[in-house]
Amino acid sequence: MSSWQRELKVNPVPNLLSLENKAIKYFTMRDLLDKKVESIEILWKLGKVEKILKKQQSDGSWKYPGGKKHIRSKENYNQIETYRNLRELIEKYGFNRDHEAIRKAAEFFFQFQTEEGDFRGIYGDQYTTTYTPAIMELLIKAGYDKDFHIIKGFDWLLSIKQDDGGWAIPLRTRGKNLDALNILDPVQPDKSKPFSHLVTGMALRAFAAHPEYRKSYEAKKAGQLLISRFFKNDKYPDRRNKNFWERVSYPFWFTDIISALDSLSFMGFTRENPQIRKALEWLKKKQTEEGLFELKIVRGSDKDLPCWICLAVCRLFKRYYG
Repeated sequence: MSSWQRELKVNPVPNLLSLENKAIKYFTMRDLLDKKVESIEILWKLGKVEKILKKQQSDGSWKYPGGKKHIRSKENYNQIETYRNLRELIEKYGFNRDHEAIRKAAEFFFQFQTEEGDFRGIYGDQYTTTYTPAIMELLIKAGYDKDFHIIKGFDWLLSIKQDDGGWAIPLRTRGKNLDALNILDPVQPDKSKPFSHLVTGMALRAFAAHPEYRKSYEAKKAGQLLISRFFKNDKYPDRRNKNFWERVSYPFWFTDIISALDSLSFMGFTRENPQIRKALEWLKKKQTEEGLFELKIVRGSDKDLPCWICLAVCRLFKRYYG
């Protein structure tokens, strides 16, 4: 076994390789065992993928089922649904801009980018310091890292961060609730207020995905701030309780301990940091005799989600202990 596998109570690789899920087996071979694999495009033909692609609309979006008109418009709900489906295609099946579906989805999102640089609409006319970097992260992973839309997005993110170096939802720094989504002009942030680890964790995913911006001073400083809030309550109402650190999802959505450690691993942080080491030890204790991890999984109905989470944790241990 490799050094990172010996760090765990149980080596989960045999279990992951025994699955019928071809995508998990592919990434286990490629990412955990460093084996030569076929082109990623073999995953693009799987039945689950075809079901997702079949629902893409002509404008590049996916249609959101339901929604409430007083919260956001139909097209802005479709932004959320498109983000959800892109997560699946890019993170689980390795899609990139070589596929028409990704190019169409990118063009759909680009129409919502403002002159300032943010992707607007999911929070009405308010700034989305959460979804803007989340969308950027996926597009960067799909091969848009040099695209001017992405560079413009980073310029905006750096312009709107709090004085302490992290990020928050601007309307929350002014003490406003979600009724403010109906305000026509974006609420400007009170930059003197503290950062939110929920928002900072999501913002850093864009930086971590980018080969250059992950090295920036601003990213490293925000990474230190994120680490300082591990397993603590957030400063703002959204997902405030510290228990949200332990509520995980894959592909990543909001900030949790796995998504945070994932970003930090790409930004040059190591297990020598006491808080990172503590978080990794916490994950070790959550491993079961079957090699999976006993964690509260939120979002998604995929029966293999516990195995996707296991794969995500194994990637962490390989980076931090490999």
